[in-house]
Formats: sequence, C-alpha cells, structure tokens
Amino acid sequence: MTDHKFTTTTAGAPVASDEHSRTVGPDGPVLLHDVYLLEKLAQFNRERVPERVVHAKGGGAFGVLKITEDISRYTRAALFQPGVETDLLIRFSSVAGELGSPDTWRDVRGFALKFYTTEGNYDIVGNNTPVFFIRDGIKFPDFIRSQKRLPHTHLRDADMQWDFWTLSPESAHQVTYLMGDRGLPYSWRHLNGYGSHTYQWINAAGERFWVKYHFHNRQGERNITGNEAEKIAGIDSDYYLRDLHEAIARGDYPGWRVSVQIMPYEDAKTYRFNPFDLTKIWPHADYPLIPVGEFVLNRNPENYFAQIEQAAFEPSNLVPGVDVSPDKMLLARVFSYADAHRYRIGANYNELPVNRPKAPVHSYAKDGHLRHTFAEAGHPVYAPNSLGGPQADPARAAEGPGWQADGALVRAAYTLRRDDDDFGQAGALVRDVFTAEQRDRLVDTLVGQYNALTRDPVKERFLWYWASIDPATGERIRARVLTRQEPAPEPGPALVSAPAGA
Repeated sequence: MTDHKFTTTTAGAPVASDEHSRTVGPDGPVLLHDVYLLEKLAQFNRERVPERVVHAKGGGAFGVLKITEDISRYTRAALFQPGVETDLLIRFSSVAGELGSPDTWRDVRGFALKFYTTEGNYDIVGNNTPVFFIRDGIKFPDFIRSQKRLPHTHLRDADMQWDFWTLSPESAHQVTYLMGDRGLPYSWRHLNGYGSHTYQWINAAGERFWVKYHFHNRQGERNITGNEAEKIAGIDSDYYLRDLHEAIARGDYPGWRVSVQIMPYEDAKTYRFNPFDLTKIWPHADYPLIPVGEFVLNRNPENYFAQIEQAAFEPSNLVPGVDVSPDKMLLARVFSYADAHRYRIGANYNELPVNRPKAPVHSYAKDGHLRHTFAEAGHPVYAPNSLGGPQADPARAAEGPGWQADGALVRAAYTLRRDDDDFGQAGALVRDVFTAEQRDRLVDTLVGQYNALTRDPVKERFLWYWASIDPATGERIRARVLTRQEPAPEPGPALVSAPAGA
C-alpha cells in the first residue's frame, strides 16, 4: 500500500492513464466504453453552469460580522444581538456585462451578503447605491433587456437603454448615481454597500419597525475617472477581482461599518413620501444612522467556482426577527432570486457547502437533481405524520404580523403622497451632494452619452430628462451638444442592473 495520490473516476475507481485513450491498437479507433474518457469529456462539457443573467461578473470573500452595539430593542434576530459574531460571505459584482466583461465599465456594483446565522442563513442582496431604477418587479425583465444586446446586431445600444430610462422617469435617482463618480469605483474595497430595500424588524415583544441597511467601508470611498477606467480595462479586465484577492492574501483585510435607519412602524403610514419606494432614500435628518457593528473580509475562496459561482443569494432567506415590507420590488425578488438558483444551479442548491446553513436543517424537501444528503431510513417525507418527524414551531419562527392592507385587487402604481415625485431626490443629489468638480464630470459623462444616441426622439427625451432632474445641468448639456463639444469616450456602455447579486 502506497501513500501517493492516484487518479480516480468521480466514483472513486482507479484510472489507468491520464494521457491516453483506450483504442483498438495504437492507431485504431477510440472505444466508446473508455468510461474515463467519456466521463472526463462529459464533465468538461458541463464545467460551466449558466452564467447569471445579471451580476454575471463578480468575485467575493469570506469574513465575520461582529455586533458592537445593543439594538435588541428593534429586533430579536440572533445575529444582531450584542457581541454576536457571525460568519459571512460577500459577493461583489458588475451587474450588466457578461462574465468576461471588464471590471471597470461604468456600472452599478452588486453588494450581496450571506450570513451563516444560528437561526439559518440570512441574505441581504444590495448594491453600492441606496436606490434602484424601477419600483415594480413587473418591469424588471424589460429594464434588463434594455441594457443587454440587440438581437439582430448582438451589440449593446445606447438608444435602447436611454429609451427605457427616459420613458421611465422613476429611474432618474439611480441613473444620477450611475452617471456620477459612484459609477466608477476605485475597487470593490473602496465602495459602500446598501440593502436598498426597506425591511421589517420585529423585537422580542412583537413590536415592528421598518429598517434600511448601510455598509460604509473603512478604507474610504474612492472612485476613478473615465479615462483611468478605460486604461485599466485595456490592461486588466479583472482589476477589481485581482485587487480584492491580493489585498486579503497579504493580510490587508477590508472592513465595513454596519448601520441602520429605523422608522417606527406607524410613521410609514403618513410619511411625506412612500418609504417603501425603492427609488427613494430616507433623509438622514429624519431617520439618522444608528451604529450596529462591523464586518471584515479575512479569507479568500479556495475554489472560485465552488464558493463564488455557486453561491446563491436570495432575499427570501430570512431569519426570526426579520421580515419583508410592502416594497413591490422586494416582494418580486423574494420569488425570482430563489427561482433563478433552481434553474441555474439546481433544485438542491442549498445543499452545496457554500450555501449550506450552519444551523440544523430539518426539512421535508425530497429528491431532485444533485440530492446528496438524506434523512435516516424510515424518516417521514410528509407532514403531518405520527412518526416523530419535525413539526413547525410558530414561536421559534416568530413570523411578524406583516402590515395592514385592504382593498380591491388592482394593477396600479403606489398611492402618491405629498412629496412623491421622480426627479426631486435626483436633483438634490446633483445640487446638494455632488461637488462642483463632480458636477463637471457628470456633464462630461452625459455629453458622451448623448453623442452615442442616434434616434432624435430619444435625444429630445434625454435633454428633457436631465433638465427635469436639474435645470442647470440640463442647460449645460444642451449647450455642449449644440456646439458639439465632445468629451473623450468612456470604456464600454453604461450598462446596469439589479441588486441582486447574485
């Protein structure tokens, strides 16, 4: 018996050769019953699972969340109790380009977190912006297709994306973030993250609160210019991926401070705009940030495919003390993300090590592709049963009472409130948050975007859109394009997509 490793089939049988197929003589035909040859080629043909439709290009790392403050008055969730440490996985991503696209194209960045809590996995699927382009999930496939490739040319198309945006003015706030400096981050380590959606927290007494998550990086927010991004894309299309891996490998562990905004349950009923509208932020003057803790990324994946490509993030992964809200986009994603994983990875994707909860699993799930864990013989596969199978525990689950809702079944937009509009917060971002230099760069970027358009109706709506966001910015763009003052082109299309991550 020797200690050296020997090649085997995936079933564990020893293999006769790593180099030669089995043939009829040295020069004869290959035999169909060379089972190792067939296994090797068949596995190679299936080496790639379908890439994500959105958030295809990305990378990630493992780390630890530590709660440093006492926020137990707001939620009973075990991972948010004082002093608790929870292992986590994060995946950063560029959300519109394909798997091989350059990291540094102008884009929104995905910021997806999986917490392996003692009560099951909890996922927060967000972006590096606190808002999104649309507020109803029924528009999501249309939005994504407007950012992808035309069927007949197989090219991305500026007219198509701006046609959708200018016909969907709710996009204005997020598009302003995208066209500003935040659309070109220096690295994944230097961007902030946001849960974006409004969630519900429930404390031990059953009291409800509305909550938004904020993750501010300790490295300091940094961005790059369009010219810098273009140079990097030509030199290293995996710039962000390489930067994160090398930083962790040398012990330069990136960290983020975790904060929340809390809105009392009753406030949501009369707040001046709809607090569940994903295109809006909650002003900090109304609901200031409350510190929660921090997390650090301290371990690179050992195998990118197994631990990052197969990682499945979904807002339907909730834990006791956390629930959803009337946010229409969130409610659509609760279905769509898990369904995407069932298609892309397989029905039993949560059995893969990277997705497997560290909490005990007592499930009646049965069979399906890639089933590799199973209950002991005689374990019932149905409920209710008289054989000692698991039983639901409402007290342990601690489902919240949701929210009050009543009315006819309709297809309609949110009820408008006093301060609900599409352009107000986008304009405030330009005027009150951007510096003069950032406004200059925004105009340069937008002139370049305008010059890529070919359809006159889209050009006119483009100018109307930006004049509606901020009249001064709109006038500067109009003056520049009428005199044909063209900035240097940016790298790749300004394509974007969903929080998700994943």
